[in-house]
Order: sequence, then structure tokens, then C-alpha cells
Amino acid sequence: MLRIILKSIGVIAAIIGIFLAIVFTVNIISSKSEQGKIESYGQLIPVDGKQMNVLIEGQGEETIVLLPGYGTGSPVLDFKPLIEELSPFYKVVVIEPFGYGLSDGTEKERITDHIVSEIHEAVQQLNIDQYILMGHSIAGIYGLDYVHKYPNEVKAFVGIDTSVPTQPGMDVTFPIKTFKLLKQSGLLRLMMNVSGDAYDGLPFDDRTKEQMRMISLKNAYETTILNEMEHISTNFKGAHSLTFPKDLPLLLFIQGNNPPVEGWIPLHEAQVKDSEHGKLIKLDGGHYLHHTQSKEIGEQFRAFMNEIQS
Repeated sequence: MLRIILKSIGVIAAIIGIFLAIVFTVNIISSKSEQGKIESYGQLIPVDGKQMNVLIEGQGEETIVLLPGYGTGSPVLDFKPLIEELSPFYKVVVIEPFGYGLSDGTEKERITDHIVSEIHEAVQQLNIDQYILMGHSIAGIYGLDYVHKYPNEVKAFVGIDTSVPTQPGMDVTFPIKTFKLLKQSGLLRLMMNVSGDAYDGLPFDDRTKEQMRMISLKNAYETTILNEMEHISTNFKGAHSLTFPKDLPLLLFIQGNNPPVEGWIPLHEAQVKDSEHGKLIKLDGGHYLHHTQSKEIGEQFRAFMNEIQS
């Protein structure tokens, strides 16, 4: 009986080993193949000795600088529905921070100060002096720091379900080594493949969805992204004392139904209550509101800016 059990364990171990070897090999081959299939977009500009990718759409008199949420594989493609709504009226500049989209990675620590200064350098390289800062998710944390560092440049801040420094649950320690192992072993690719189409039912064509899938796999759990994850807790804590300037126009779009965080709505209400030109708009949808509510965001944003200017 003992001999049978040991043989069974050996067979199972061998099967698992072969399975993992196949997953690893398929991931290596697929990754190399996909490198040649990823299509370029936007333009690369020099920032801190590396290359940062940006996209500029539209010819409007006013400029919007658009920032992604944490870990967005391809910010330019992810924001496509929103860009289409905004670019007929504004000049839209999408920044892909280091480690995102088609931008280089970096070994520089992903603390808020570094991320903000790199974004600002990209804006300077494009010779943009005055602009509206718009961002999704964690851009709410980086944006707070940004508007205080460059108050003479930012004309307004617009948040798309943006993070709040004091939101609960951000003191968590992430299993960085586990995420790295998932990427290196190929198990992450397997998990993404069996989980189905993450963009099913959303306003993206098949070609765009395939590009987003490949770029997301390329960037997911890479060194730059994991380093930013390691600093999430301290970056949130570092913003605890920050509030948006009272005289800065502030427009926040947030989930109005089933928000992901306890107290999500009151936290954002607190951010706008002391603003002289603050407004909170609740929308139906998930955390990526710009996937399903881009038309509403565009219309409400234009109306808000018209009110401010008048």
C-alpha cells in the first residue's frame, strides 16, 4: 500500500511538473511572438533619460492631460472611448507613465514625488503651460501632489472614480513575490486566457482588445509596476494631509451604485465641500467609468467648464 501511495504521488508530481513546464514554455514563446505584433501609437519623448509614450488627439484651445489608474496595461487604448468624446472639443494628451503602455520601465523608486515629477517633465517636453488635469483611480493621489507642486499650470482637476488618501484598506502588504512568480512562470497568462474576455460588451473593437491584451501581459507585474505596488501604502499615507486648493475648480465623477470601498461617496463629498468650484457627479457603472460612461463624462465636463468660465 505504501509503495502504491508513493508511486501515485510520484506520478502526480510528474504530471504537475510537465504541466508547469508546458505553461512556462508556452509563455516564453507567446511573449516573444507578441513583441512583434504590438502596434505603436502616440509618440516617445525623453523623460529622465528614458522614453515615455504620450498620445495627443484634438486641436482644441484648451488642453486636458489625462492620467491612468494603477496598473492599466495601455492607458491610451483604455481611454479610447473618452478620448473620442473629448478630442472634438479639446486637445487631449494621454500620458503613459514609466512601466505603462509603450513607455520604458525604470529602476527609480515609484514614490509619488518621482512619478509626479516625471509626468510634469513630459508635459514640459510638449511645451504645454496651462492645462486641465484629469485622471482615473490612483491619479487622485498623484493628482493631489501635482496640483500643489504646479498650481500656476493646472486650471482644474477632474477625477474619474479617483482614490482618496484616507480610504480604508490601503495599509495592506501585497504579496509581491507571488505576483512576480505568476508572471515568470506563465501562470498569469494561463489565468488571463481561461478567465475570458475582460472587455466583453465594452466599446472596443476586436483589434483594440487584442492589443490591450498583449500590452497588459507585457507590462503586468513587471519590475516598475511591482515597485509602484510596494509604495502604494506609503504613497497614500503621504497624501493624508493634502486637500485640493479651495480656488481650484474640482469635478469628481464617482460610482453611484455599489461603490467598491466603504464610505466611498462621503469621502469624495468631503473633498469637494470646501472647494469654491467643486462638484460631485454620481454615475452608474464600475470603477472604470470611462468604459461605459464616456459620453456622460464628456457632456458633464464641458458643462462644468462652461459654468466656471462664465
